Amino acid sequence: MTRRTVLAAAAGLVAAPRVALAAPVEIDVHYAMPAVYKDVMDRLAADFMARHADIKVTYRQASAGYDDGTQLVLREAVTGRQPDLTFQGLNRLRVVTERGLAVDLAPLLKAEGDSAKFGYTPELLGLGKAGGIQSGLAFATSNPIVFVNADLFRRAGLDPDRKLTTWDEIIEASRKISALGDGIHGAYYRWQGDWIYSALLFGFGGRMMSEDEREIGFAGPEGRASMTVLDRLVREGGMPALAGEAGAQAFAAGKVGMYFWSTAFLRQALNSLGSNFKLTTWEFPLGDKARGRLPTGGAAGMVLAKDPAKQQAAYRFLRHCTSPEGTAVMVKGTGYVPVNQIATEDPRHLGDFYRDNPLFMTGVRQMPIMVPWYAFPGTNGVRITSVISDNLSRVVEQKASVDVALADMAREVTRLLPRA
Repeated sequence: MTRRTVLAAAAGLVAAPRVALAAPVEIDVHYAMPAVYKDVMDRLAADFMARHADIKVTYRQASAGYDDGTQLVLREAVTGRQPDLTFQGLNRLRVVTERGLAVDLAPLLKAEGDSAKFGYTPELLGLGKAGGIQSGLAFATSNPIVFVNADLFRRAGLDPDRKLTTWDEIIEASRKISALGDGIHGAYYRWQGDWIYSALLFGFGGRMMSEDEREIGFAGPEGRASMTVLDRLVREGGMPALAGEAGAQAFAAGKVGMYFWSTAFLRQALNSLGSNFKLTTWEFPLGDKARGRLPTGGAAGMVLAKDPAKQQAAYRFLRHCTSPEGTAVMVKGTGYVPVNQIATEDPRHLGDFYRDNPLFMTGVRQMPIMVPWYAFPGTNGVRITSVISDNLSRVVEQKASVDVALADMAREVTRLLPRA
């Protein structure tokens, strides 16, 4: 078996190492959220196979969401049917790695030389570390932003070009837009899930758990402030208690003034809005300007193949997906922020794109305050996410006070954590 590494950064392409395989190798690849990723994944596979006749990329049926994808992989691993390559939510790398499923990519990266030459900075590589190994490579990263219906702002006598940076300003604007009537709502915060909740919590300088992971971190003043924002958006701002997708549809239909969600929604929004209204984007408001941070959403590719040839083939495809060229395809097709430094800085990849598409720059400007998407210890991460969502729903639906829901959430999450 011979090995050849091609590096053509000057031409805008970083290729994965080529290994002469005895016969074409087929790799089984899994990802989640097809509404966001399908077009991108199809393009990446087509581009890769056009250059690598010795590898065939076959996709499994995509999972509806990241948590569904994690549960699928963990179930299939019991019988050895896990995919060769899976794209998992960044907060689920921990549980997949702790089950002993992930291939450590550090030796493969080291064999290629300095990872920075391929656009992988230590910070970006850090997003793919779990369980003491390089369990994945970050593929797509996001942060929360505000999607703004500029037309509704003007109808309510507000200026959409003046960014609102505090929750008090946001809630007051929401109240004025909701007052327009005719089924119009000032704001919709897509509260379902631990990631978007942590955007509020981290924005107030809070933590999910203490640094030593012995105590719940969200039960204090930062957690209360986070839930209070949701409560006020409903009571004062007129926010409706819609399911996640229903909220996105209401925004696309021109019935919501501000939609709080991931940068990943940006391309979908642009494709679905048509000429319904003028869209703009703002940075996410921080409850604490000094201590506030934002969670890094998105996914990383994890090689799970046991067969050496499939491992190498899966790694080569993952390197393509996270190369400058692959990152540019991902960013332009979704709204996620880049995972490759070369792609970010080189105009041939994304420099000109950001100049011509300023709405996509909002998430990029927030990159300096992005921190990892927290992964709870133990095997109950998916159940903990459900507990958080359920208790946030109680507040939004006005079925429980902030204090009652927060106390219940802390108690239920504590029960699901590993015992010391």
